[in-house]
Amino acid sequence: MNSIINILSKNGPLTGKELHNISGLEELLLWRKCNITSGIISSIFGHRYLRLDKSVKGYARLSPSIKREFLTYTVIGLEKDFSKIQFKSKSLLKRIKNISREKYSLALNTVRKLVESDEKKNIIIDGAVFIIAGDIVYEMAHGEPRPESSTGELVMGSDLDIIIVCDGLSTETMRRLDRSIYKEKFYLLHNPSYHEEIDYVLKDIKTVSNQVEFDNFQSMVACKILNEGGFLFGSKRIFEKVKGMLCENRIPEKLKEMENAALKNRKDAEQNLLIDNCMLSNEECMKLFYTVEESEEIF
Repeated sequence: MNSIINILSKNGPLTGKELHNISGLEELLLWRKCNITSGIISSIFGHRYLRLDKSVKGYARLSPSIKREFLTYTVIGLEKDFSKIQFKSKSLLKRIKNISREKYSLALNTVRKLVESDEKKNIIIDGAVFIIAGDIVYEMAHGEPRPESSTGELVMGSDLDIIIVCDGLSTETMRRLDRSIYKEKFYLLHNPSYHEEIDYVLKDIKTVSNQVEFDNFQSMVACKILNEGGFLFGSKRIFEKVKGMLCENRIPEKLKEMENAALKNRKDAEQNLLIDNCMLSNEECMKLFYTVEESEEIF
């Protein structure tokens, strides 16, 4: 424990990742020590928000996980450096908000370009809405390089999560739109200037009407994403229609109940992980500490 205090005394406030790199301590052990050592304080910045996970009872968990929150969204320091801790936290929060805005702008410019280059752009603008979701909506987007799930190729942080809902578009127009989006996805992923990943789903309003039944895991995920999603481009009429369908089926209330359950689970998990003689196995502890899959598949 003295080594952590010495590191913080020498270097000043550090993020969890910075402290981990310097100390060489295992992440869970380091998190515990930072939470129980007298004289050490932490400042968590950003938002916690609902994720749905099949491996969790009731599906509800919080994102980021305890581990990712500690490494990326926590500043640790000594009590005497309280003002410096707050300054660094605010600076890092400003940074992730800027990253979120930059990714939002990239998503907007990308979809605007592909729609306006289509021969039936006016029909698409009236018959489709592009909804932005994920980390960007919560202003929690990061730029840390990570492997893309299907190819292993490094991408620059958070995905550009985009949901496209169509109402009245022909099958051929939807197929052409799908091809255009996939082409842009490929371009952004492989272009050295970007290495950004678009994660998208294209569906019609009838699919949404089925999903708001909220009667299976996939429909719950779809509803959660539509509920949190913000308008990006296209038809505001369809956007409001989708939001209205969610409200008519009490989806916001149902998701709030799940979020409350996730908050309680997080509090219980943190308390269990801080117990000296915790009866949980190492495997069980690690499941509480982090989720293998931090991202969320969209439907």
